Amino acid sequence: MSLDLPPALQKVEFRHLICLEVAIDALQAIGPLGRRRVGLIASGRFEGERLNGRVLPGGSDWQTVTSEGATHLDGRLVLQTEAGELIGMMFDGIRHGPPEIMARLAAGEDVDPALYYFRIHATFSTGAPSLAWLNNVIAFGTGHRLRGGPIYNLFEMR
Repeated sequence: MSLDLPPALQKVEFRHLICLEVAIDALQAIGPLGRRRVGLIASGRFEGERLNGRVLPGGSDWQTVTSEGATHLDGRLVLQTEAGELIGMMFDGIRHGPPEIMARLAAGEDVDPALYYFRIHATFSTGAPSLAWLNNVIAFGTGHRLRGGPIYNLFEMR
């Protein structure tokens, strides 16, 4: 089927938003059978052309591991800009790959991110007047899981 789409629907444009590094303090397996776990956020930082700052402790990343070995993410973070402004970040994502690669990640190995799929989408909430534009942003990103926590490179969908 071929649809006659207007030009605005024929492409998607992105603008880099932030690179976000998160430190996980603990990973709690709450079951059943290890399929549900919660990563407690200890700290982190973010950098971008328009935003820089740190990740405050207290966020969490709820994970569900499927029987096929994929990990579905549901996270909440609080970001604080260098100016002290607070931003709530909510994200969902998925990480999956060949079983041998996922086993290496689970063992804490540093694995080339090109060998597995790790994507997220995020929304933001802030009361800071100078950052009000973030309340209307959907961001998409790629991830890389390291021993201490993930790194995400996020792009604003325009």
